[in-house]
Amino acid sequence: MLRLQDRGVYNINFVTPTHYSAHIAKTVYLSRKKGLIMPILYNCSGYENVEILKLLEEIIDIYLPDIKYSSDELAFKYSGIKDYVEVNQLALKEMKRQVGNLIVGKNGVAKKGIIVRHLVLPGNIENSKKSLDFIAKELSTDTFISLMAL
Repeated sequence: MLRLQDRGVYNINFVTPTHYSAHIAKTVYLSRKKGLIMPILYNCSGYENVEILKLLEEIIDIYLPDIKYSSDELAFKYSGIKDYVEVNQLALKEMKRQVGNLIVGKNGVAKKGIIVRHLVLPGNIENSKKSLDFIAKELSTDTFISLMAL
């Protein structure tokens, strides 16, 4: 990470990192003691354990989670998950609590905060409406969103 910082990268982006959370926390902690100052980005599905997220407080600077479904029926149909909505919403609230709304530096590069991704599913516009409604009401109308379509 320190070598990447020296080469001018904007952040360290951990993708689907949950199973490495303990290693990430230790490595980032040690690297910061040695001068790491660039943001740490946690790019995940959004179906996260809140207790693990709490252990990452002050380790992660930017969260990039998904909000895929606003109903457990859709979550089960497409992903085989029965409790997606509750787990996802609690996780997003915890991420928001930790890092707040997105802060962007003068160079236009994200420094801290949350960006929520949502994939618009064909024929399921209500899913998108409810997902965006949750973000607006429970996180903030100032939450940055990445909308994707197939």
